[in-house]
Amino acid sequence: MSGKKVENFRLKDQYGNFFDLYDSLEENILLVFYPKDNSRVCTEQLRNYQMQENLFLKNNIKVVGINVEAVDSHKKFCDNKNITIPLLFDENKLVSRKFRALNLLGFNKRKIVLIDTKREVVLEQDIPYLNFPSGEEILAKIEKLKILQKT
Repeated sequence: MSGKKVENFRLKDQYGNFFDLYDSLEENILLVFYPKDNSRVCTEQLRNYQMQENLFLKNNIKVVGINVEAVDSHKKFCDNKNITIPLLFDENKLVSRKFRALNLLGFNKRKIVLIDTKREVVLEQDIPYLNFPSGEEILAKIEKLKILQKT
């Protein structure tokens, strides 16, 4: 999928607000597909990215989590774990299917997808289930591959 244009999508976040991909592309968007709210590894991953949020933003990247769990689940998870990055509810699994981010049981697998401001996928990486790259590792990979235009 890397290098291909991404179709727009609109999904609700943990507060019930709509996130529209195309309306958000003043910045590059890092979609973080993750399996489960309140699980140990997912909590560590999203907290790491939140702690690195300023570093992502300095590189013109907005981090957005996404999985097939409901808005209420995302809200409780965020409230319980002090997570403030947007977590999107992929109710019909359409976005997860489009990005091949579902496992055989129909739940999200761990995956990151970076979409640039021109609506193209510039980085896509499946991640082993009990592992995740840190925010610094993601940014180092982006820098090494020189896949984002400097503004």
